[in-house]
Amino acid sequence: MLVDSHCHLDYLAQDGDLDDVVDRARRAGIGRMLTICTKISEFNLVTDIAGTYDDVWCSVGIHPHNVATEDAVTAATLIELARASRVAGIGETGLDYFYDNSPREDQRRSFRAHIAAARATGLPLIVHTRDADDDTAGILEEEYAKGPFRGVIHCFSTSRQLAERAVEIGFYISLSGILTFKKADELRETVRGLPLDRLLVETDAPYLAPMPNRGKRNEPAYVVHTAARLAELIGLEPDVLAVATTDNFFHLFNSVDRPSSK
Repeated sequence: MLVDSHCHLDYLAQDGDLDDVVDRARRAGIGRMLTICTKISEFNLVTDIAGTYDDVWCSVGIHPHNVATEDAVTAATLIELARASRVAGIGETGLDYFYDNSPREDQRRSFRAHIAAARATGLPLIVHTRDADDDTAGILEEEYAKGPFRGVIHCFSTSRQLAERAVEIGFYISLSGILTFKKADELRETVRGLPLDRLLVETDAPYLAPMPNRGKRNEPAYVVHTAARLAELIGLEPDVLAVATTDNFFHLFNSVDRPSSK
């Protein structure tokens, strides 16, 4: 069994074939999918999807791209929303200085509110970061010193330093289809040095489809390709890698029920 630790089924639902998407994931051996909230204003859609499929769970949060267009969120609001059924994480949140769709100070404020909610609820923090390594690591470390919390750097594609600083405070590193891209040699070299017990796999569907599906709409079934490339990269048999990353997922997202063995 594999887990897609980060996908956007609400985006895929816009194409009208979500039942087929979920069915293909099941047939590919994907035992659980975590669909990620990016706008509080669309949280009900995310929770509705999680409530429709017994192998789908969800998160609550505001993507840094959307901070400027969503109502300012407080930790208290996130904590209250996190009480909804099948919510397993806080986010995605973080910093994106590449696009700067939201003012940086607003992004940092929102990031800290999400961290406070993760600390209070005990749910994992789901972090997006792009071109903001120093600020991301600095805020995580500063906030961790105030009180521990758990989390993951999702769709990791950045510096070794950020990976090491995140792992140092107990975070996980989630790898997407980028790992399979031809020009991702630096990422692959960084991943070789990371501890197996801190690795997850994801699609970030509908984005970043892995080879051999690059250029197509991504979907949870394709996480098998990223997992296979990761297994090859670190010298493990695919089934061993699957067990390790799946165990890691359930250790981090420990409110998600694990399928019983058949």
